[in-house]
Amino acid sequence: MTMEFINILTGIVGKDAVRFDEPMSLHTTFRIGGPADLFVIPPDEQSLVKAVECCKQWEIPWMIIGNGSNLLVGDKGIRGVVFQIFQTMDQVSFERLDGCQVRVQAGAGILLSRLSRLIAGEGLEGFEFASGIPGTFGGAVTMNAGAYGGEMGPLMDFVKVLTVRGELLFLKKEDLAMGYRTSIIQREQMIVLEASMLLCYGEPGDIKARIEDFSLRRREKQPLEYPSAGSTFKRPEGYFAGKLIQDAGLKGCRVGGAQVSEKHSGFVINTGSATAKDVLELIRYIQTVVQEKFNVCLEPEVRIVGEF
Repeated sequence: MTMEFINILTGIVGKDAVRFDEPMSLHTTFRIGGPADLFVIPPDEQSLVKAVECCKQWEIPWMIIGNGSNLLVGDKGIRGVVFQIFQTMDQVSFERLDGCQVRVQAGAGILLSRLSRLIAGEGLEGFEFASGIPGTFGGAVTMNAGAYGGEMGPLMDFVKVLTVRGELLFLKKEDLAMGYRTSIIQREQMIVLEASMLLCYGEPGDIKARIEDFSLRRREKQPLEYPSAGSTFKRPEGYFAGKLIQDAGLKGCRVGGAQVSEKHSGFVINTGSATAKDVLELIRYIQTVVQEKFNVCLEPEVRIVGEF
């Protein structure tokens, strides 16, 4: 990475947007991760697209993150450029259509918790399930995030993406090929820039009650008092990952500062001193034991990146 490249990139996004050797532990909910060579917060979508194109031209590796809620970053950090978008690309608009439908269009960087509050404030229903998911809208669309019987797929209208070739595309709902915690966006490594959903009006009291109920259930059942990346594994077909881990006798199992939560076995938590190596070793150990005992392959839901 040359000074010429750095100067060009800085010219695109602005000097204040670029940080050198930024600890990724400051930008992941696991509170784990070594330094990124360059950490960039683009001020808007246009500068992000130009900055990514710059990286491609100079053959510099790059990746985009939201608020780091689904990331395990290696202890040696990330080579190249990390673009963080949740602090900037967070615009929201509401467009009333025929009948009860409203088009909700939002930037990829808005937190789901904030978007949920805005949607509920408009009296729209169907997005309550996302109110407690600790991530950004773009990440949720990419992985078809869901909880409590709801998921992103059925709500989608269109998604604006940046392809790995640097093309801007608008994908319709039928183009997204959404499945359980996956989509064509994820499979083809596209980057969500913004997306729109179609929602309908509901009873404000019922909407508020559902959000409160989901929030209470999360506080009671999930280890929110510890840093984590949420559910560590995807749900295997016909099973629940947390129950398999518990039935395998792994509740409370530790590797260094990483531990299978005593509160919910589907979560690997950072007890305060965990390294990425600790977490990865624990993940691999869980996979091995569950495979041996139940012949079920657990696939990580957490995104594992960087150098270990």
